[in-house]
Amino acid sequence: MCGIVGYIGFRNATPLIVDGLQRLEYRGYDSAGVAVLNDGRIDIRRDVGKLANLRGRIEADPIEGCIGIGHTRWATHGVPAERNAHPHISMDGDFVLVHNGIVENYLELREELAAEGVTFQSETDTEVIVQLIERFAKNGARGNLTEATRRAVQYLRGAHAIVVMSRLTPDELVAVRIGNAGGVAIGLGERENFVASDIPAILEHTRRMVFLDSGQIARVTTDSLDVQMLDGRAAAAAVHDVSWDPVSAAKGEYKHFMQKEIFEQARSLTDTIRGRVDFDHSQVHLPELNLTVEQARALSRVVTVACGTSYYSGLVGKFYIEQLARLNVEVDYGSEYRYRDPIIDAQTAILAITQSGETVDTLAALEEAREKGARLWSIVNAIGSQAMRLADGYISMNAGPEVGVASTKAFTASIVDQFLLALYLGQLRGTLKPEQLRQAIQDIARLPDLVGRTLETAEQIKELAGRLYHYRDFLFLGRGINYPIALEGALKLKEISYIHAEGYPAGEMKHGPIALIDEDMPVVTIALKDALYEKMISQIEQAKARGGRVIAVATAGDTYIGSKADDVLYVPETPPLLSPVVAVIPLQLLAYTIAVWRGADVDQPRNLAKSVTVE
Repeated sequence: MCGIVGYIGFRNATPLIVDGLQRLEYRGYDSAGVAVLNDGRIDIRRDVGKLANLRGRIEADPIEGCIGIGHTRWATHGVPAERNAHPHISMDGDFVLVHNGIVENYLELREELAAEGVTFQSETDTEVIVQLIERFAKNGARGNLTEATRRAVQYLRGAHAIVVMSRLTPDELVAVRIGNAGGVAIGLGERENFVASDIPAILEHTRRMVFLDSGQIARVTTDSLDVQMLDGRAAAAAVHDVSWDPVSAAKGEYKHFMQKEIFEQARSLTDTIRGRVDFDHSQVHLPELNLTVEQARALSRVVTVACGTSYYSGLVGKFYIEQLARLNVEVDYGSEYRYRDPIIDAQTAILAITQSGETVDTLAALEEAREKGARLWSIVNAIGSQAMRLADGYISMNAGPEVGVASTKAFTASIVDQFLLALYLGQLRGTLKPEQLRQAIQDIARLPDLVGRTLETAEQIKELAGRLYHYRDFLFLGRGINYPIALEGALKLKEISYIHAEGYPAGEMKHGPIALIDEDMPVVTIALKDALYEKMISQIEQAKARGGRVIAVATAGDTYIGSKADDVLYVPETPPLLSPVVAVIPLQLLAYTIAVWRGADVDQPRNLAKSVTVE
């Protein structure tokens, strides 16, 4: 949940940067640092823990300068330690950088740079970026920070937000955004400019903001801003006037909180992975679960209890835990669980999934399980919530505040948390071979970028929604691990557009729902190129034969499905177990844009509440 702040102007940058980082504390972090440039020298102060520690370090050993960058870090590669805290400096000391995201190919880049004689000072993936920039500055781009940075980032895989400065060009900052690992907001002032990963960090100083799109690079000076595409083409830099009103400021460039939260998912998934995956040694760490090897191996089953969207997340997690940890999983509605006198013993783990941590039905299920001696776990987004306090161990979603009533980023974060839980249980129980674990960790490193690429379909989906919003009934179909995504897609459409929609396992269509299909009922299918692809094609053909209009979520490059479905929403090819996280994105966007076309109150749909605290 990293935060970035940068400044260039006439004032001392250090307090401005530290105060900006303070406003991003809500995102969580385990270390922080600041770098400023003064008289041709880069001074860096870093420390582990809260910003108060960094402030103390700076008070004891002050640094000043009119240009600087700062960062709060949540560890991915490398343990929380001062040497791994940002900013990171290049080997020759000419360049310094802060970064949000995961460099998926950092090991091969690190080995390549080490073979060229580069000495690394940290275990982070971020350091390879600053060393690459120095390499290109030495090889043809010296004195041109923008060009050196442009060449360096071409080598990176994944989604990234980067800010860099150099003592060789002391009058500029360079910022880059690739994918959706995090935003880059550039605040425009008088004889000073600002850079931040989120608006609250700099809103005190300016309301005039430029937001970088994916694939853009910006050169920021005291009195100018030049934005280009990474391929060198000029790019428009639209200036947004952000209101001082806290609600409007929090929305930033987005019309609704739900839209903002959909587009935050690449970042929120990066944040829920951070600190839990050791990419160097292919291990998963979940210390807050408080689980020993002996306890993990003594388990006989897991019962997931949840409500609404979280219930559908649990249905996806069932595939993970059964396949990777070889534990039987039952998924139950929290509102029904305690009324059945469930069979529970000490070898049962009860997993509660709840965004708020205060859903009364889910809490009641936890209490029932505690009385019967089960081990209690929770996956929650609200630190300190009742579900977290009741549990023997927990996993925090780290998704950040979710204001929209219809859950989006908490849904995908909870799916990824269950994937991590399944890997962790597989480690402890010995059900995963090292090569399986290694592959799974490589797959999850790619996920934020895959989600970011999927979000690029938003304009196509907006146009499609304009042709669908007048329909009154929808049918959503999926199979296997993506059947729960059909349920979730239908729920989203119901919640915010007030259109009747049903999610169904595709194989069950002919056992009833097929009677409803005609030209007035669009059928949304999840038909990815997986083991069940041919069966999904069969379902599409059956729907078409009855006059149904078919919208397919399909794998990029699948031209065959275009001859079967009326409309195709393509998503990048994704590892099968993680495909639900990518497949749900078009359905979230479809529900959102249909609701907007219908003029519905997207963030606060009628009759619904964010947290259901009464039965």
